[in-house]
Amino acid sequence: MNTANHLYHAWHEAAKNRDTDALIALYHDDAELESPLVPIILQREDGTLRGKAEIRAFLEEGTRRRPNEWVRWYRDANYYTGGDILIWEYPRQTPDGNQVDILELMQHRDGKIYRHRIYWGWFGTQMLIHSALAKQA
Repeated sequence: MNTANHLYHAWHEAAKNRDTDALIALYHDDAELESPLVPIILQREDGTLRGKAEIRAFLEEGTRRRPNEWVRWYRDANYYTGGDILIWEYPRQTPDGNQVDILELMQHRDGKIYRHRIYWGWFGTQMLIHSALAKQA
């Protein structure tokens, strides 16, 4: 099994099963993770995490905040890879209704995730905006 295929399956299974130890084991020691959820979950301005300790704190807190009705973990069997890049989508539309629409983009090095960028689609972004506005009210 090549690195992209391994990460595609292992990351999804560990995330879906809330296995933080298995997730963090997939990351390079010098990894970076970027997500619009970082400032919300960790109460900070910057959306970029550096190193396994910061990434673990984010993953643990995110796991504590689930289940969430909009996280269904639906995806098809397709992923895209070229060189050291791996990309897949959790689309908004699922067989069971809408879910948070996310694109996962990972750059791997030495068999581990080196840079992980999470991009949200319009549906998920609207949820973040409504949540932020509700907190201000």
